[in-house]
Amino acid sequence: MAGNEWINGYLEAILDAGAPSKPKPHQSSSSSFNSFSLSSPDAVELASSEGSPAPRFSPARYFVEEVVSRFDDADLHKTWIKVVAKRNSQERSTRMENMCWRIWHLARKKKQMEWDEARRRLELVKRSRDAAEDLSSELSEGEKEGSSSVVESPTMSKLDSESRIWSPEEEDGSRKPNRLYIVLISLHGLVRGENMELGRDSDTGGQVKYVVELARALASTTGVCRVDLLTRQICSPEVDSTYAEPVEMLSRPADLDPLYSDSDPSGAYIIRLPCGPRHLYLPKESLWPHLPELADRALGHIAEVARSLAAAGDESPLLPYVVHGHYADGAEAATRIAAALGVPAVVTGHSLGRNKLEQLLRAGRAGQAEAEAAYRISRRIEGEERGLDAAEMVVASTWQEVEEQWGMYDGFNLRIERKLRARRRRGVGCLGRYMPSMAVIPPGMDFRNVKAPEVNDGDGDLSALLGSDGSHSKRDFPQIWSEIMRFFTNPHKPMILALSRPDPKKNVTSLLKAFGESRPLRELANLTLILGNRNDIEIMSGGSGVVLTAVLKLVDRYDLYGQVAYPKHHKQSDVPEIYRLAAKTKGVFINPALVEPFGLTLIEAAAYGLPVVATKNGGPVDILKALNNGLLVDPDDPVAIADALLRLLADKSLWFECRRNGLKNIHRFSWPEHCLTYLSQIHRRLITTHHSSATPLLAAPPLPYDPATDSLRDFNDISLHFSVDGDPKPASETSAAAAVLDVLHRHHHNRTVQKEVGAAAPDFAPGRRRRLYVMAADCYDLNGRLLIDDLEGVARQLMKVGGADGSAGLVFATGSTIEESVEAMRLCHVEITKFDALICSSGAEVCYPWRDLAADVEYDAHLEYRWPGDHVKSAVLRLARTDDADSDLTVDLKACSSSCYAYSLRPGAKALKIDAIKQRLRTRGFRCNLIYTRACTRLNVIPLFASRHQALRYLAIRWGVDLAKMIVLVGQKGDTDHEELLPGVHTSVVLEGLVHHDSESLLRDEESYKLEDVAPLQSPNIAYLEKGCDAYEILSLSAQKI
Repeated sequence: MAGNEWINGYLEAILDAGAPSKPKPHQSSSSSFNSFSLSSPDAVELASSEGSPAPRFSPARYFVEEVVSRFDDADLHKTWIKVVAKRNSQERSTRMENMCWRIWHLARKKKQMEWDEARRRLELVKRSRDAAEDLSSELSEGEKEGSSSVVESPTMSKLDSESRIWSPEEEDGSRKPNRLYIVLISLHGLVRGENMELGRDSDTGGQVKYVVELARALASTTGVCRVDLLTRQICSPEVDSTYAEPVEMLSRPADLDPLYSDSDPSGAYIIRLPCGPRHLYLPKESLWPHLPELADRALGHIAEVARSLAAAGDESPLLPYVVHGHYADGAEAATRIAAALGVPAVVTGHSLGRNKLEQLLRAGRAGQAEAEAAYRISRRIEGEERGLDAAEMVVASTWQEVEEQWGMYDGFNLRIERKLRARRRRGVGCLGRYMPSMAVIPPGMDFRNVKAPEVNDGDGDLSALLGSDGSHSKRDFPQIWSEIMRFFTNPHKPMILALSRPDPKKNVTSLLKAFGESRPLRELANLTLILGNRNDIEIMSGGSGVVLTAVLKLVDRYDLYGQVAYPKHHKQSDVPEIYRLAAKTKGVFINPALVEPFGLTLIEAAAYGLPVVATKNGGPVDILKALNNGLLVDPDDPVAIADALLRLLADKSLWFECRRNGLKNIHRFSWPEHCLTYLSQIHRRLITTHHSSATPLLAAPPLPYDPATDSLRDFNDISLHFSVDGDPKPASETSAAAAVLDVLHRHHHNRTVQKEVGAAAPDFAPGRRRRLYVMAADCYDLNGRLLIDDLEGVARQLMKVGGADGSAGLVFATGSTIEESVEAMRLCHVEITKFDALICSSGAEVCYPWRDLAADVEYDAHLEYRWPGDHVKSAVLRLARTDDADSDLTVDLKACSSSCYAYSLRPGAKALKIDAIKQRLRTRGFRCNLIYTRACTRLNVIPLFASRHQALRYLAIRWGVDLAKMIVLVGQKGDTDHEELLPGVHTSVVLEGLVHHDSESLLRDEESYKLEDVAPLQSPNIAYLEKGCDAYEILSLSAQKI
């Protein structure tokens, strides 16, 4: 083979350039190869999280890529065989043999990855095409209603032409809301208003600064009276004590308007709510099972604020105008809160999971399993999909984010979104379909304190600041300048500035390589790297330590001492001075990230008069198009990076032109303009979609409880703190569930007797309880029939919990219909009127037995939001069937209702899992919830906001019951929504051994996320009753958890 000579030449060059370190003895050949191939900084984060050795950035990468991309694996195999045949005792021969085999293995792996990538893309294209074809005929019929001719769907217009500036009054004279309460949610990282620790870790980055500044800017916008930024409360000794403070004021009206009183609740606040173990600073990947707890606590906080704002304005409670979730975790929390309150949700992705997964798979640095273990990637993607399901609007920073990143999701199809938007404008129905609106609104910046330094046309060095001998003695200047300039042999040279977290995605090592390999660039400029704060690199977690170690090694490799600055510490207040220093030296700012969702630092640099060089991947494309102040480069091409930097630094006329353009156009990215556009976009979309709260859930006044018994302490005494005195029944005479409830009843009865004689009893009644006990165990046999004996054991004992004073209410939550539930209680010989409420059809129906089973019409109206109705009925029948079992799924007419379509499956029949059906429905624009119940013999298709979990929140809000005073009894398994019943601030009592047949096998694939990513199984709010264990001991332990 003629190519083999070229291969041999490249292999010799790789050896001369320096081979990577040998694998550890315990590594297999495959793992050894993987460590060799992890030469890109993108791989650092994953390698570190898996415990792999720190990857080296080697110049040999170029030659490896040349071999892999230019030659067939058969040629590589022949070369390896030849090398083996010529083996000798020399070390170089052994290295050549090992390296040749590893590169051959890399070529084979690359070919397999290309096949896998092609298959994934074909599947994505096929799903999109199928969805479009499925819609074309139905939507085309509606087109004829609005016009006799074919009307082309309009393209998504640009921001300037689409947005309308927010003002208190509409063109037609009607007034917009002028007392807005806005809730922002940003959970991970360290969030505070002053001295933000940006760059401390991968979770505390630009998003933290963005949400804090957004809260301040919104609160100062006309018409907005209060903004709450909800985040996680952290009481860990690892972090500053300010992160444990429950409330931090960012701004208040009194700061701006002296007419406001100090007691006015308006303004902008950081609200820190408990979410998981407060003594631990958890990474974002570990927060998923704790989101329901935060959502529950947020509901309580919002209710208090809404009523306090009403008291200040002498009006009804002021519901949030929107609940805006940031990142995937914030998006899911926002959808939960918005669903419970019936208010609009807004989502900002910041960084998207599907995009990250595609990068990992494409680069071959991680498979699905590795990405799942390191990043909980499927859980993150599901959170983003749920955000798309419920969001009224998605805020994106750039059009690239809309088209290339959100376009990868099942829940958003740009083609369908355009078509549905055009139909709404003409007043034509959308046949039950929905796609969220995308609003491209660049992040803002506070320019009030920004002052670009004056730069003379003659020179821009530091002669005015430095002494003739180079010492810093001529006059005072910011301390951070001294910290930076002490690194440089010649501080007069222009400065190349890079400012980011020490994250592999920021691609700082490629910048260093470009600088080190370009002699003209080194002679012309200095390089400053501001990479967060560090004390000891060896103890830094995640990929940060690996990146910083790589930086130090590259500085040493290229002998860049005296030319590169990398200070250990800086404060947030130092950042403006750093920009000013770079501009004073006629320097350049660079963002070489592999992919940059937006690029806020580019806007900051432009505000201080710095030209920029930025990655061509992501948001910088739109930013530089608006500012026209720099150059775009390929972040994987060090030569292109060096050339762009040289061009801007060496050409003074170009440098000044970019500087002027940036300063002239920077107003487009101010916070006031951002907020006006933001509120205008939301207002217009709410008018277009006619979104309104289905019911004013907080309008009802608080119920008059007895103050002496309405404390958490009292609740703890009443619930599971009990005495073992008495005469408990033998375990053989009662079931485990009966033991639990019998102890609860006897202890509550003892406390009732001990009350003072003559004390006034509260007027308890259904809807006016202090506590709720919920029976949500899914007891079915293999054929989907209710197991009456097991259900009766729980139901009969549950009847005793209420006690004589009636302070506790009872709720039955099930996947069965109302008629089936009533019949089951009749067979259990339990009066149905003993229950305050029935939650039936997996949460699609709520009725009240004490009102002759009257349905809650307000709850029905609450569920109508995005319910596709009859349009989805036939679609589910078609899409939920497996290819080889067309007759297994049939409509169950008896179990159907206006808010629930039920489908029957014969026992043991093959069926698609919930995730697969939901994916098919999402791609077609249907937004609904799906639940398998009755031991996989029934599929309930219900509205998006319907579920047993959400129905319980609805009752708690409507009845004024503290969610912490709710106890939910469940089995150890159950319907596919069983896992959603476990997390939250309520107490879940898991009765193990009670449920024999479940539906959870049809929930999702084994490769997807696990139960531990949905519910915190070790939470103090979840108590377990092991079969065969002493019931009293377990309940005593449970009492300490509540």
